[in-house]
Amino acid sequence: MTENTEVVVIGGGYAGVMAANRLTRRDDVTVTLINPRRSFVQRIRLHQLVGGSDDAVVDYREILGERVRLLVDTVTRIDAAGRGVALASGGTVGYDHLLYAVGSGSADPRVPGAAEFAHPIAGLEEAQRLRPLVEAAPATAPVTVVGAGPTGIETAAELAELGRSVTLVCGGALGPYLHPRGRRSVARRLARLGVTVLDGPGTKVTAVTRDAVRLGGGRELPSAVTIWTAGFGVPDLAARSGLSTDALGRLLTDETLTSVDDTRIVAAGDSAAPSGLPLRMSCQAAIPLGARAADTVLSRIAGERPSPLNELLVGQCLSLGRRAGIVQLARRDDIATRFHIDGRPAAKLKEFVCKGTVKYLADEARKPGSYSLHRVSGGPKRRQSLETRRDEAPATA
Repeated sequence: MTENTEVVVIGGGYAGVMAANRLTRRDDVTVTLINPRRSFVQRIRLHQLVGGSDDAVVDYREILGERVRLLVDTVTRIDAAGRGVALASGGTVGYDHLLYAVGSGSADPRVPGAAEFAHPIAGLEEAQRLRPLVEAAPATAPVTVVGAGPTGIETAAELAELGRSVTLVCGGALGPYLHPRGRRSVARRLARLGVTVLDGPGTKVTAVTRDAVRLGGGRELPSAVTIWTAGFGVPDLAARSGLSTDALGRLLTDETLTSVDDTRIVAAGDSAAPSGLPLRMSCQAAIPLGARAADTVLSRIAGERPSPLNELLVGQCLSLGRRAGIVQLARRDDIATRFHIDGRPAAKLKEFVCKGTVKYLADEARKPGSYSLHRVSGGPKRRQSLETRRDEAPATA
């Protein structure tokens, strides 16, 4: 009689769902996905939720394999020695292998008044709370978006397209990831939408009040609604459980995504820090990382040596309202190039990508093992970075 293997996946985001579906390739593997919500959250659409053009959720029945057991609960602690996880409901779930995919969320802003008066948008509940506040504000009321990464840019554009008076406070460069040509394209689109962009020196936020945002140098901006998109953090579950993490709290792993503390724990997505060199937080990275993590677990069950990651990242897509966008192309090592697509074609391509992420998960649910993009080489850059780090590491006695 074949022995059954119990695998628990913590987190039902892009990485966790991909991993859970893929693990069902083996009939002798039982997969339990633990997630605090009954619906899958499309984080790349949360700015649309705030703007009212999408609800940013998908029913798990559309993207989760029939053999995956969904347990709606929150893991409060991992007992690596006892191979079990404690639940907020008071129960425990045992495992033979654990896949850690808790994702990311809003970081502590560490700016006076921000926690009280600024509204984050990194999670579903945060976006749901923000939407009625935006709708209740007068049409001419000033809205301030803090942070000029993808979320900040997309949120500012979404609200400005609805006629809102929006100021985007960058705290530095507009779209730091973008190539200067792409950055200029984004700036032009935001200007056409009427967004006031404050970038460069002196644009770091030093305080937030109920009706204003204060910048370095003492400048104060009136703000009826302040939206905070500057920075992401990860849950502290791994650290609270005594597992090794990086400074941000991501689980430290080797290049097979296996925890440096325990070979039965594998990580994927935003909460993983392979070799201390985590990939850019994005669904573009999370989905293939989920597939790679599942393959690592399956290899260990089969008694085989897991393959290391060598991930391909091809750029970044941003929506700039519903009628325009930008697709910033990149080298295989995720360095932006001078080439980009903008305007309406980019908006259509961004929408295609958003739908495509859900399709990848649904296809893997229907046919486990069908996803293969995680095997496309990202080139030698990561290997070279790891070798450089090893060469620079101080010798120990």
